[in-house]
Amino acid sequence: MTIDYSIPSDEFVKAIVISELLPQQEPFIMIGSLAHFDMATTISETTIAPNNIFVDNGKFSATGMLENIAQTCAARIGYINKYINKKGIQIGLIGAVRNYQVAEMPSVGETIKTTITVREEIFGMILAEAVVECNGHTIAQTEIKIAVTEEEVN
Repeated sequence: MTIDYSIPSDEFVKAIVISELLPQQEPFIMIGSLAHFDMATTISETTIAPNNIFVDNGKFSATGMLENIAQTCAARIGYINKYINKKGIQIGLIGAVRNYQVAEMPSVGETIKTTITVREEIFGMILAEAVVECNGHTIAQTEIKIAVTEEEVN
């Protein structure tokens, strides 16, 4: 049986070791796993660990959530590179963050779900909307622009 990597099952993407898709390494990995991938929407899930470098007084910071959003975008790019384009992981740079709103900070032990929806992708630039949810309600949202470099990391 041949797998169509452009429309993988959620079970397939959940089994991927997330560090294989990201240029970041521990302790700076801010996402736990992919939960869904298609060319328009990528979802990650992350349980907030007490030793996370962005945890302060038992809460995951707004900076940590923004990094989680950026890394969900990076995981999407890493998935496309590894499984569809069969090439190395590229580095993405945050080009802009607009209308970043944080309603609340998740606590240690809670799981957040981050959904990235690509609005436009052209010439190595990705414009996406991001929503972070915890316990079934939105806790943060933003619009993010990522510039993808041609440089590949091993």
